[in-house]
Amino acid sequence: MTSTTTQSGTPRPPGASGRPAALLQRVSQHGVLWPVLALVVLLLACGLKSPGFLEVVVRDGNLYGQLIDLLRNSATPLLLALGMCLVIATGGIDLSVGAVMAISLAVSLTYLDGAADPTSPATVVTAVLLGLALGVVIGAFNGFVVTALGIQPFIATMILMVAGRGIAMLITQGQITTVTSAPFKSLGSGFVLGVPMPVVIAAVVFVVLVLLVRRTALGMFLESIGVNGEASRLAGVKARSTTWTVYVLAGVLAALAGIVYGAPTMAADANNIGLLKELDAIMVVVLGGTRLDGGRFHLGGLVVGALLLSTLERAVIIFELPSQTTPLFKAVVLIAVCVAASPYLRSRLRTPRPRARVAKPVEVAA
Repeated sequence: MTSTTTQSGTPRPPGASGRPAALLQRVSQHGVLWPVLALVVLLLACGLKSPGFLEVVVRDGNLYGQLIDLLRNSATPLLLALGMCLVIATGGIDLSVGAVMAISLAVSLTYLDGAADPTSPATVVTAVLLGLALGVVIGAFNGFVVTALGIQPFIATMILMVAGRGIAMLITQGQITTVTSAPFKSLGSGFVLGVPMPVVIAAVVFVVLVLLVRRTALGMFLESIGVNGEASRLAGVKARSTTWTVYVLAGVLAALAGIVYGAPTMAADANNIGLLKELDAIMVVVLGGTRLDGGRFHLGGLVVGALLLSTLERAVIIFELPSQTTPLFKAVVLIAVCVAASPYLRSRLRTPRPRARVAKPVEVAA
């Protein structure tokens, strides 16, 4: 391979002319490209319909605006999707995350309701830890049923998906439990350095998980289990304990999402808290570029998926559409993104590689 020269006479490194095309091809093949484009289109459409949509203002040192509200609303689906993504990476599924949200919030608020001083920071910390501990128990139960008993994850987690709300109803005695506790409410409506508390919590959890799965061998173990669990076990990977661990993480993150989601209203409604949130979590995972058959996963794409989901829900309000049509638009966006990222269309977008020139043999005169 020989280097070409530019008009100024300086040599051009081999393959430099193909670098922009190669970069364009890599961008077009990335699984998060279409969700990002859909997010940008939705944001621009909402900005055109509502002129103040893209404005962010500072009041009393805190950030306010509809974009800030989108970030706040994206915290709950992001927390759920982080746990769901790790479970799906192993080839499993967790349908109980919505019920875990209801149970954890019911436990936390019931404890606060019976406490002598619900406004005490120590009491609030204890209530939150109780809710998270319940998430650990439920996640451990799901992991036990899947790994020790060998029941399919879909069926195993459906047990608590169905029974979980009944448990939450027993905890709250069929009533909507409400409390008044400013420290607990700040978990969902407070600010840290001007940034909403739910955004800070979701960001911290995201960074910790990224470091955990990308700076250690855990991420590689999850992907190997998702590709071939038996082969990974024979290779020395502790597939059972690793799978058990991710179900526990999913339970803890679902419990945290329930506390963050219910903190602003400080009301535990077992019938509505977390209802169908497991489907939103799966949708965020799919929009983030993770395949549902296990294997390679993308945590960064979950941020785009959560923002896209929240923007879509806000767009229904801005365009004054009936709220009952929100699931329809979610389905339309999901289908459009999945079709755009399908292997067929991705293969059509590939740029043909230039054929390598074959040097002709030089005849030497005798």
